[in-house]
Amino acid sequence: MQIAHRHLLKNGLTLIVQEDFSTPLAVVNVLYDVGARDESPTKTGFAHLFEHFMFEGSVNIEDFDTPLEHAGGESNAFTSNDLTNYYDILPAQNIETALWLESDRMLSLAFENESLETQKKVVTEEYKEHYINKPYGNVWHELSALAYEKHPYRWPTIGLELSHVADAKMEEVKAFFDTYYQPANAILSICGAIKNEDAIELVEKWFADIPSAQKKVRNLPIEPTQTAARYKTVIADVPAKAIYKAYKMPARKSAAYYSLDLIRDAIAGTDTASLYRILVKEKRWLNTISCYLTESLDEGLFVIEGKLTEEADFNKVDEAIQTILETTVAELDETQLNKLKNKFETYTRFSDTNLMNRAYNLAFYELLGDANQLFLEIDQYNNVSLEVLKSDARACFQPQVANTIFYDTQNTTANA
Repeated sequence: MQIAHRHLLKNGLTLIVQEDFSTPLAVVNVLYDVGARDESPTKTGFAHLFEHFMFEGSVNIEDFDTPLEHAGGESNAFTSNDLTNYYDILPAQNIETALWLESDRMLSLAFENESLETQKKVVTEEYKEHYINKPYGNVWHELSALAYEKHPYRWPTIGLELSHVADAKMEEVKAFFDTYYQPANAILSICGAIKNEDAIELVEKWFADIPSAQKKVRNLPIEPTQTAARYKTVIADVPAKAIYKAYKMPARKSAAYYSLDLIRDAIAGTDTASLYRILVKEKRWLNTISCYLTESLDEGLFVIEGKLTEEADFNKVDEAIQTILETTVAELDETQLNKLKNKFETYTRFSDTNLMNRAYNLAFYELLGDANQLFLEIDQYNNVSLEVLKSDARACFQPQVANTIFYDTQNTTANA
């Protein structure tokens, strides 16, 4: 079994190292335990703003990307409701460049008014382009608000309102940074051609002197148990009618997550999956259909989305989805379950060959509790029994925990 080494610095930074000398590369991944759920309802979009702002340079380094590129590397980042993740990939012999850059922006990010205004404009333009002017772009504003009443998942990562980032003041932004972008709130994972002891030595060199604050304890509002189905019709200038149906599901650390992730492919993951076969191929009510899990650290969503044909009726499609889900669960047998498990194992082993995927996944599993659980993930899926999977799926696909958005180009009273 592969092993990831864990090392805790005195300032609270967690280091995860996994040696891999099959590649000349190394990945430095920094996961900050902060996402959209940590924002104030009146100041949303800050975590996503920092995804951009962290590349503006630090007090000692004017531009983050240029030194990394000179070392033969590249970088990127992403934000979710639960976390913010930055990663650098470069030749292993140049790994110190990435550690220098990451440590310096953690220690002394440059808070310049001009830089902040530039990134605020970048984020607001992204908001306009992808969430206001793009067809279906506001779906996560609509779906999040429908599915959650109290929990901060009720707004998307981009933010609840455009003005929250556009009007953000420097002192507000800096306070957010000081709270969350510090060693005790970060997990640094390194994968690639570097020995564990060498990685520890370099990380101690570049990160040990960074002052740390006490990790903030979350006290998020508890989402009330949903007891009735929720519907909303959105009239919009979209090229086709669409349905988005989201069922409440347990948090990522729940054992039920594995069951629901497995059955996803039986529902809409392939051309032979039940929803695609019946609604796209046979009835021709939909042009496309897909499903996915939000993988949220708190109570998440199992989402089904499809584009309707012109003649399709929303109510009939909605009822058919519910019926097909229940039938798929009831008819699933051991042979089908084994195929789903085999497909997952193939995908996982292939994904593990990607160094960036592995570095992020190690940090994510450490956030969940133990980085080395990543290497037991296949066992977690293989241990799901048919009886347990069916029980978990039935609990998830109850009509009273469904939240449904219907996009139409004309006013309709269907379940509005």
